[in-house]
Amino acid sequence: MQEFDQEKSKKSIELLNSIMEFELAGVVRYTHYSLMVTGPNRIPIVQFFQTQANESLLHAQQAGEILTGLEGHPSLKVAQVTETNQHSVETLLRESLSHESKALELYKKLLETVEDSSIYLEEYARTMIGQEELHNMEIKKMLRDFTSSEP
Repeated sequence: MQEFDQEKSKKSIELLNSIMEFELAGVVRYTHYSLMVTGPNRIPIVQFFQTQANESLLHAQQAGEILTGLEGHPSLKVAQVTETNQHSVETLLRESLSHESKALELYKKLLETVEDSSIYLEEYARTMIGQEELHNMEIKKMLRDFTSSEP
C-alpha cells in the first residue's frame, strides 16, 4: 500500500468538496422536484424525491466530515442546479438519472485518487459508488413504463 501523500490528500479534499457541493445541489434539486410532481401517482413519487433529498444531505455531511478529517475546509458553495421548467414525471426522472450518473463519476474519481493509499477512503468511495449505482438502477426501472426512448 502506498503512502497517502500530500498531493493525494489535496486532490481528495478537492474531490470531497466537489462531492459535497454536488450532493447539496441534489438536496435543492430533489426538494424542488418533490414540490412539482402532480397527477394520480404524486404521493409515492413525492416520497421518492423527498427521500433522495434527505439522502443527498446525508451524503454531503459525510463528505464534509471526511474532508475536515483530512484538514480540509468545506466549501459553502452549491453546485449549479439548472431549471428546465419541464416537470413531467418522466422529465424529472430523466434529469434525476443524469444527476445520479454525474455523482457516480465523482465518487469514481475519488476512488481512483485514494486507491492503494487509504483503506478507509477506498471503502467510503466504493460504498458510495454502490449506492449511486443502485440509484441509477432504480431510476431506470421507474422510467421503463414511459413510452419514449430508452434512458
